Amino acid sequence: MDAFPAEAYWITGPGEGAILPCCLPPCGSGDVIVKTLYSAISRGTESLVFRGQVPPSQYQAMRAPFQDGDFPAPVKYGYCAVGRIVDGPADRIGQLVFALYPHQTAFAIPAAAAVPLPPGLPAARAVLAANMETAVNALWDASLRVGDRVAVVGAGVVGCLVGYLAARMPGTSVTLVDVDAGRSGTAARLGAGFATPAEAPGDCDVVFHASASEAGLATALSLAGFEATVVELSWYGRDRPAIPLGEAFHSRRLILASSQVGAVSPCRRGRRSHRDRLDLALSLLCDPALDCLITGESAFADLPQVMRTLSATPGGTLCHRIAYPDP
Repeated sequence: MDAFPAEAYWITGPGEGAILPCCLPPCGSGDVIVKTLYSAISRGTESLVFRGQVPPSQYQAMRAPFQDGDFPAPVKYGYCAVGRIVDGPADRIGQLVFALYPHQTAFAIPAAAAVPLPPGLPAARAVLAANMETAVNALWDASLRVGDRVAVVGAGVVGCLVGYLAARMPGTSVTLVDVDAGRSGTAARLGAGFATPAEAPGDCDVVFHASASEAGLATALSLAGFEATVVELSWYGRDRPAIPLGEAFHSRRLILASSQVGAVSPCRRGRRSHRDRLDLALSLLCDPALDCLITGESAFADLPQVMRTLSATPGGTLCHRIAYPDP
């Protein structure tokens, strides 16, 4: 296939973005060209990048796998793309794949980076794969056990997926905790309980924090029982949240642990690769119940305005999907 034009979404400055033209090279040996069907906005991280809030010390650590440009801007950032292979090895033409690629109408990547969707997973739901990978890593980091009492503070996409997975462990009692009482219906569809911070049950064995807020972190610490683990999934960018390490933090001998998807959890790193983890995440998305996490969809052409709106409006939206023009 000859080189052909494409379009990509770029963050052009703090709080500003634009769709710009690009041109894909002819498909090289070992590569594939993917026509994008859907992508998704990873709202927490992408909003921080959009607002120019990546700390300089984290410029290298926060690079996306196929990022173009550099922080703070101009930068092409994102990692939730699903599409169809249109050029490459003959046995892969037409394959539906997931890739950790930014928002772009078509792209060329190494064939190994285009991960086939498992049978039974629709392309429209597969945009949740990066978030599911984060949730899988979080459960590995927490060493969750049968019968654990679990709270997940922050019912965004990652928090909901953590709750969904934890609720499927035998004997666990899982409560999603959020200031938005409207998330109770989502929790029920995912098989978890729900509570506002004031009503949440304490004495938990494991607490996951995914609200990216100072108040949420304080709630997470307050719900942890004696010698419990609080797993911090939030990334705060330039913010420096106050952490309430007084009161009962020491007497309850709490463990505050970070979990981040860039590295496979230490407890699985010797036996699972990044690709193994992504394959697992995709297989776990075959449940139609997870469609409740996709709460909005916009056309690719509207992405600049959509990013401005989502970045400025806290709460409400879970996963916002971007649909691309038909091939």
